[in-house]
Amino acid sequence: MDRRALHAALVEARIPGGYYWIEGVHEPAPTPPDFLFVRRAADGRWETGAFERGTYEVVARHPDEAAACAHLLSLLV
Repeated sequence: MDRRALHAALVEARIPGGYYWIEGVHEPAPTPPDFLFVRRAADGRWETGAFERGTYEVVARHPDEAAACAHLLSLLV
């Protein structure tokens, strides 16, 4: 699963768009106060986590996009 497939799965599951942020695919504006995210890290790996009170908290680091997307999907569905 890539980021576009993840977004499609979340839309199909009717998860509100303000609950998540997917780098380069779904970046709600204005930025919600709290949400779960998937993004590429500076070292090329992938991260999933939560944005709360203005701070990004990484929950897990993944070797590839597919693993990160699967993790975020499991957190939201």
